[in-house]
Amino acid sequence: MGNTIYMDNSATTPLKREVLDAMLPYLTEEYGNASSIYSTGRSAKKAVDTARETVAAAIGAKPAELYFTACGSEADNWAIKGVAYACQNRGKHIITSAIEHHAVLHTTQYLEKQGYEVTYLPVDKYGLVRPADLEAAIRPDTILVSIMFANNEIGTVQPIADLAKIAKAHGVLFHTDAVQAIGNEEINVKELGVDLLSISAHKISGPKGVGALYIRTGVRIENFMHGGAQERNRRAGTENVAGIVGFAKAMELATDDIPAHKAKLCKLRDRLIAGIEERIPYCRLNGHREKRLCTNVNFSFQYIEGESLLLLLDMNGIAASSGSACTSGSLDPSHVLLAIGLPHEIAHGSLRLSLGDFNTEEEVDKVLDALVPIVQRLREMSPLYEEVK
Repeated sequence: MGNTIYMDNSATTPLKREVLDAMLPYLTEEYGNASSIYSTGRSAKKAVDTARETVAAAIGAKPAELYFTACGSEADNWAIKGVAYACQNRGKHIITSAIEHHAVLHTTQYLEKQGYEVTYLPVDKYGLVRPADLEAAIRPDTILVSIMFANNEIGTVQPIADLAKIAKAHGVLFHTDAVQAIGNEEINVKELGVDLLSISAHKISGPKGVGALYIRTGVRIENFMHGGAQERNRRAGTENVAGIVGFAKAMELATDDIPAHKAKLCKLRDRLIAGIEERIPYCRLNGHREKRLCTNVNFSFQYIEGESLLLLLDMNGIAASSGSACTSGSLDPSHVLLAIGLPHEIAHGSLRLSLGDFNTEEEVDKVLDALVPIVQRLREMSPLYEEVK
């Protein structure tokens, strides 16, 4: 990374040295297949079993309720399609929100083509789902509610326990995509009352290519991957042993002291928000000011294009984004920003700065010092801003 100031931790995070050290033996001498019965394979299986215990314990689950996947998107797909296919004789109605990650939205859109009905709940101007809206949307044929724990673009944290309680009262399964929340919020699946929960390793300084799905004991769900007996006959495919071991180490580090982690990053986040609001006019903080991930800062700047802003920040050695990394090639404005009521022209001028363990106050100040003249420079090129002046 050199001298780059990395502020795109919602897209991915740098691998921690302790995680790499835990993985290395399973990339070299401990190369066994966890499904093999001889000693090398048994060693790999033991490593996977131990990792499963660690990751499950971190979210208050039983090891038997945790299934490793290739990523958070796979976990989302499995949760939604798995329930949809398993419960289709009881109903074909699914409820989600308008601001979900595309791993959820594209999955529900796929199911709509197969005859399922999907209700996309609106959100308020802060990106919050209203419990009353969920209550009103549930029907006798509703089989699943899927609401993300925290939004990947604007950082708003949803009242998951309240929403899950409503679903449970109606006998409806509840899934939450907790990919952005893990390590940043205290998560206990039993206290939340969720039936399914998706997480990913690379958002907590773990390796890419490994995630997990929590499936509460007793929940019926169709298999998503077929071909072998791995993951207790639920998810075929040779286990990514090194990745799974790295996931467990990353989870252990990320959940060791969440209050201290949040205190540090909230301080950096609030310093960044205050600096932008004090020094740059015609800007809008997107997302809830308090019910917000400690890592997330998202602003819309009037009279500029977000793409130009990102390119100029990159030229100044600052890595940031305008929204989800999964839609970085799209020219369309963020569906999340449109859902909270922003007009297209303002949604196009958005910037997401997402913090991580490695960021410092000095970096925050350097970003502010670079951002102020960049925004001013871009506005000077805008005929609309010229009119405002």
